Amino acid sequence: MTFTPWQQRVYAQACETIDAGRLAHGMLFCGPAHIGKRAVAERLARRMLCAARAGKGEPCGECRGCRLLAAGTHPDYRLLSLVMNKEGTRLRTEIVIEQIRELSEQLTLTPQYGGAQVVILDPADAINHAACNALLKTLEEPVAGRYLWLVTAAPARLPATIRSRCQKLEFRLPPRAEALAWLRQQAHSQASADEALEAARGHPGLADAWLHDGALKLRREVAHDLAKLSTGEVAVIETAQRWVADDVGPLRLRFAADLALGEARSLTDPARTRSLAAWFDAANRTRDLLRTTIRADLAVADLLLSWRNDSAQATGRSRG
Repeated sequence: MTFTPWQQRVYAQACETIDAGRLAHGMLFCGPAHIGKRAVAERLARRMLCAARAGKGEPCGECRGCRLLAAGTHPDYRLLSLVMNKEGTRLRTEIVIEQIRELSEQLTLTPQYGGAQVVILDPADAINHAACNALLKTLEEPVAGRYLWLVTAAPARLPATIRSRCQKLEFRLPPRAEALAWLRQQAHSQASADEALEAARGHPGLADAWLHDGALKLRREVAHDLAKLSTGEVAVIETAQRWVADDVGPLRLRFAADLALGEARSLTDPARTRSLAAWFDAANRTRDLLRTTIRADLAVADLLLSWRNDSAQATGRSRG
């Protein structure tokens, strides 16, 4: 695969660490979602497990190890992620202790091909409390040649005890010009790339995903709803129910929070700026609540009622 410029920079940094023999047992691949963390981790795994590396240490693509990795059957490589629940009806929302115990047992075995053994855990922040304790024990008792790589867009959700035992490999958003150039290379128009990159706060991978899946249309709909709520043209309860009626409720709330922040940046009214900043925080808290068993429509209704009331107060101040 061809890396983006920002992926290539992190990959080159990791290769230098590997070639210098400074690679730790545990490594934390952290950075925004859709930035390419797992792709870099998987390429590094191929590099580590290749038996006949080509120029500059890159995987040859031809040896038995490379062929097994391409087929997804290499015995010394494993990707650990979310699995189906016991009923087989949906994916679990957490990585559980049984998965980590099985992983720990695997890492005690001798690599079948005599080299390294690599496990990628993604998303690492989905590990529940009991699994975290088991994972910590594995990190505290490293075995030579065994590598455990944690991939996460939310490293703060991992306990500090785990983060401190991992070598960090951090992915950052690229400069805007580089991001726009890459989006244009993906066959997006200049106008679309500009709009998407602005909506994604400079994140090119997210902008590209939104351009492909139509999320920008959803963002415009959210902006329309907020404007109508401000003037009382739509009902709070009905809007809240519509916002959570499908599986993109969290994305609607992300867009709503971003739109509030964008409006706050353009205002000179300090009271309205403060209320928008508070609403931005409330929208993000409500988005987190949607992952729980709370009544989603009621939580969103409270949020939208606050938006309507704050907008009315701001209109009253401007008229006064």
